[in-house]
Amino acid sequence: MGRLPSERFGAVIRQLRKSRGWSQERLAADASLNRSYMGEIERAHAIPTLATAEKLAQALEVALSDLISRCETPAIPSRAGATLEQAD
Repeated sequence: MGRLPSERFGAVIRQLRKSRGWSQERLAADASLNRSYMGEIERAHAIPTLATAEKLAQALEVALSDLISRCETPAIPSRAGATLEQAD
């Protein structure tokens, strides 16, 4: 089984940060966070609050909803033509 979305959050942050060529220090400063806390988030040793996630999204110039959706497990396709009533 895959990791929880909260555990994937740090990897998503790291990937976005690195894709911009930014250091942890820069992202932490842009998001008004402590650099050591930034490292804990990226290593999934800390799970940020929604307010902190919003600060990170703003600093990375992505929508909070986009940032969160990148942490989701891809949905398992349902059977073709199945409805909720049929699934019961």
